[in-house]
Amino acid sequence: MGSIRQRQLKLGAILAGVGTDFSQWRDPELPSNASIDIDWYIQNARLAEEARFDLVFIVDSPFITPDTAPHFLNRLEPLTLLSALAVSTSRIGLVGTLTTTYWEPYNVARLFGSLDHISKGRAGWNVVTTGLEGASRNYGKDKHLDHALRYQRAEEFVDVVKGLWDSYEDDAFPYDKENDVFLDKSKQHALNHKGEFLSVAGPLALSRSPQGYPVIFQAGDSNAGRQLGAQIADGTFAAVEDFESALEYYKDIKARAKALDRDPDAIHVLPGIAPIIAETDEKAREIAIEREGSLDIEKKLVALGRAFNYHDFRQYPLDEPFPDISNLTLNSYKGHAERILRGVASGNLTLRQAAERYGGWRLSFVGSPETVANEIERWFVGGAVDGFNIRVTNPRDFRAFREHVIPILQKRGLFRTEYEGTTLRDHLGLPVPGNRWTAGKREDPSHAAAA
Repeated sequence: MGSIRQRQLKLGAILAGVGTDFSQWRDPELPSNASIDIDWYIQNARLAEEARFDLVFIVDSPFITPDTAPHFLNRLEPLTLLSALAVSTSRIGLVGTLTTTYWEPYNVARLFGSLDHISKGRAGWNVVTTGLEGASRNYGKDKHLDHALRYQRAEEFVDVVKGLWDSYEDDAFPYDKENDVFLDKSKQHALNHKGEFLSVAGPLALSRSPQGYPVIFQAGDSNAGRQLGAQIADGTFAAVEDFESALEYYKDIKARAKALDRDPDAIHVLPGIAPIIAETDEKAREIAIEREGSLDIEKKLVALGRAFNYHDFRQYPLDEPFPDISNLTLNSYKGHAERILRGVASGNLTLRQAAERYGGWRLSFVGSPETVANEIERWFVGGAVDGFNIRVTNPRDFRAFREHVIPILQKRGLFRTEYEGTTLRDHLGLPVPGNRWTAGKREDPSHAAAA
């Protein structure tokens, strides 16, 4: 009998240009226009591929203010960007964020299906419902859809997109030049969907891609967000603060998936982290403290306010109890906002303390390469994660992670030394989903008799 293969860590690289905080853009090694510089993205995607990362991830948001973090102020559109990366790399997965609240399923199915063809099976879609209310005005809407309705629409939306990806059976195109048969018309299927939120006829003018469906990711952390992730996602980009919250999230997502008759191991949980690595733990901590100190309190207040639809916390006294914001609807990043409010209440935090705690990336693995590798292994082996999304902004941090942490993980047998497949599904150990029309024929005895 063969030996049981050891569970493997999954790694994503968040290509965040000049950064989603307010200080990293000033790094001398980082181009000031990194977020719109395709050469920067290509270079870092190739570096991630050389290090055998599973995927690169492009974040997005359809609303900004003058106080928004640098990367979001001036950045490339994800699908256009990922198409450029598709022809500049050969193995690494290509995952982009796109909202179900302000797009239409036909567009989304076509975009991600095309990306999967262009990349030969490496596309992934991060499904979001858009938290920021201001986005509504960018799409001609007077009002932002209520949080609960956004998630109900998202569930229907994803189902419709998958239905459109199934418009053609896998052998629908014989390409028979001798007999003048380009398409077997019996294997083209209109969707004719009419639901609570969406009406889409189809079919999609695109054959199924190499992966059947691009890989589906999801990032919501509210109760509705977690439930949607458990239902639709192949992977979740978890928002957690520490090992204990990661463990709780992991167990919850897997339990929800099992309750829906899904294989819990088919959902990969990948929190985002921003490792700070130096020769020694002491030196790494010094760098972390220096970076934390470089961000003034006003910018931390702006970052804190983003979770509350960019509520302006600068209007309140810093060293008094956290202000009463019970008048806010939380119809934004609900899960994140609720987590902040729970932390504020349990710690009896002042506004300053809340801004220090929640006004930036807190989940940083800080220390020597050995220390960071040990912490990654602790979370992975301890059942809190299936892997991590590494934030890529600071060039030295990314270089140190690739050159010093990954070799330790590889030596311990926790991370691959070579790609074993060519698609993102291959990397994640996910099966190619069957076409719903083909499956229906297999189940219908009349089709078997006719055959």
